[in-house]
Amino acid sequence: MLWIKNGMVHDAIHEEPYLADILVKDGKIAAIGEHLKTETETGTGAGDNIRTVDAEGLHVYPGFVEAHGHIGLDGYGIGYEGMDYNEMNDIISPQMRGIDGVKPMDAAFSHAAAAGVTCVCVGPGSANVLGGTFTVIKTVGKRVDDMVVRDGVAMKCAFGENPKRVYREKKDSSRMTTAALLRETLFKAKEYMEKKEAAGDDVTKLPAFDMKMEALLPVMKGQIPLKAHAHATEDIFTALRIAKEFGLKITLEHVTEGHLIVEELAKENVPLAVGPTLTSASKFELRNKSWTTPGLLAKAGCQVSIITDSPVIPQEYLPLCAGLAVQAGMDSFAALQAITIHPAKHAGVADRVGSLEVGKDADLVITDGCPFEITSRVKYVFIDGKEVG
Repeated sequence: MLWIKNGMVHDAIHEEPYLADILVKDGKIAAIGEHLKTETETGTGAGDNIRTVDAEGLHVYPGFVEAHGHIGLDGYGIGYEGMDYNEMNDIISPQMRGIDGVKPMDAAFSHAAAAGVTCVCVGPGSANVLGGTFTVIKTVGKRVDDMVVRDGVAMKCAFGENPKRVYREKKDSSRMTTAALLRETLFKAKEYMEKKEAAGDDVTKLPAFDMKMEALLPVMKGQIPLKAHAHATEDIFTALRIAKEFGLKITLEHVTEGHLIVEELAKENVPLAVGPTLTSASKFELRNKSWTTPGLLAKAGCQVSIITDSPVIPQEYLPLCAGLAVQAGMDSFAALQAITIHPAKHAGVADRVGSLEVGKDADLVITDGCPFEITSRVKYVFIDGKEVG
């Protein structure tokens, strides 16, 4: 059992923080309230293994959550040998699974955890029109299977410059080609799904097994969204257009030019992951990137997550990115939600992480000040109730 006493709790649900104790049992938040009593004090249990943390004068936050990155798939301090986030031999590769490339002992994980980033949604990059599935994992562990919160949460697809650049001499030389390739594959997946459904229990009527089509079935059935890499306005609208054509769920990733189409995105009401912004404009579609983007979208009522796209920005700087958005005008509570509960919702794991609520995983960060400020220090990090470090 873990007992955190007298901390200023920022639960990511209520805008105003409040003084409270937090009790943790079996890796879950068991209670939140003022002057909580432990089993030892009430005589209801042995309470021999209670760890007490006096958080007086400190701030308690949910573990920070990343909605989109590639940590563990791009080795820290390694070249090609550690790059496992793109399969660049096939422009249509939905059968790839991010979980199969994660390196749990990569140094980037310990950096992230020490900074309070406790949960990340990771998967393939954006070289391909369809790149494969993302998984949500905690940032500590030796075996990725034991780190998983939920696997197969979204199917990566990409628009814009990346697939054009990678395949310009082979299969993709225009944005029209990218859209056509995605449509063609989705039509095939729809047909494959319908044939399987029509076959029922008659195995003789099943279509020939196709691993790519099998990987797309959860998308076609609405069980997981397309996770659409789109920076420029035209790519954002193409992603939305195709999702509507096929009746699919979608999340928008990067949304670099989102501030140019705020009203349109507010109407669409789809989850937005904004970033990475702490970079140079390394390609043309980034020329309009701005720290004002997440704040303007949040103010319009959009569900906004702030992302590092790690390792584009090192994972540990996720809170700093939120702070820079606040400096550019974003409401500070909206910025907190953008690295806690909103990315948890974006990735489909808000039932377990992203806020301090009874029954959720005991992922907590205790700081001596606002985590958006570079002078603040992380004093404690707990993942599933166990201290990191």
